[in-house]
Amino acid sequence: MPPTIDLLQGTVDVLILRTLAWQPMHGYAISRWIRERSDGILAIEGAALYQALHRLERKRWVAPSWGVSDNNRRAKFYQLTAEGRRQLRSETATWQTYSAAVSRVLAPA
Repeated sequence: MPPTIDLLQGTVDVLILRTLAWQPMHGYAISRWIRERSDGILAIEGAALYQALHRLERKRWVAPSWGVSDNNRRAKFYQLTAEGRRQLRSETATWQTYSAAVSRVLAPA
């Protein structure tokens, strides 16, 4: 299994927003989706995940609601808001520009 990579706070936020663009999810499902989608390289778990979700909730980029998880447990589900979708578009464009610039610098001359 590949090693996981430490993530910066801004990275965590955009990854969570992107994950929730698919559908509302509870914390564990968000963590699992990111881990699976990145082939195990990116992991957001525990306190870091819930701190990020609360931060996104305070910014009104996600909205919580209570529901029942796949294993019949009560869980807090998070849904992307319209403001969160706008933020996701903005942050995605920024990350694509940043990533392309870093790739150009790292490429062999």
